[in-house]
Amino acid sequence: MLKPWATCGRAAAIDSTVLRAHGGVWHKKDREAGVVPHTAIDTEAHWTKSGWHGWVYGWKLHLVATVAAVWIPLAADLTSANVADNEQALHLLPELPPDLRYLLGDQHYNDPTLHTACACASQTIVATRNGTYPHTDPGVAVRKIFHALRSHTIENFNQHFKGIFDAHGQVPTKGLVNPRRFALGAVFVYQLSLWYRFEHGLNLRVGLKAFLKAA
Repeated sequence: MLKPWATCGRAAAIDSTVLRAHGGVWHKKDREAGVVPHTAIDTEAHWTKSGWHGWVYGWKLHLVATVAAVWIPLAADLTSANVADNEQALHLLPELPPDLRYLLGDQHYNDPTLHTACACASQTIVATRNGTYPHTDPGVAVRKIFHALRSHTIENFNQHFKGIFDAHGQVPTKGLVNPRRFALGAVFVYQLSLWYRFEHGLNLRVGLKAFLKAA
């Protein structure tokens, strides 16, 4: 309905962002020994190392959003933080619209299985490559533009989303089911808010945070 790609290329960005578990952390030595020091620890969460936050105990919110003038979440899921980004991406692909052509990701999505799955849907993964910089192979200039678009879209959207739903701290609930309900419920509310503002002729980029906070 919003037709986000009417005036731009049909691309989306994929990434995960970490959410901290409720009630403190379960240290590796205690986890391996099967010892839970206190009942506040959420034993269903897990560890991951984030480039932004270092080691985090909690969850990963996996998101795909439109690369366009309006950021629209297209697919999402919540897993424990140790689930690999490229593995979970395979579960998000069936949710993406059929007219999508480019899926932009970081080096975690430069995976042969993921490339094949996208190719079967007539889509192309454009992901950061490993190796010494600067790369000099054909296509590097075009990939540089795609990488800038990915970073601008998904990293800003993740921070925007966390700011609206107070997700920079710990999630409010424990166990996989309840944090998943919290995170995916927030994504759904965000989608509904975009739809509402579209139906009422309101700006889709300005005032959304205040609109949701007031609701």
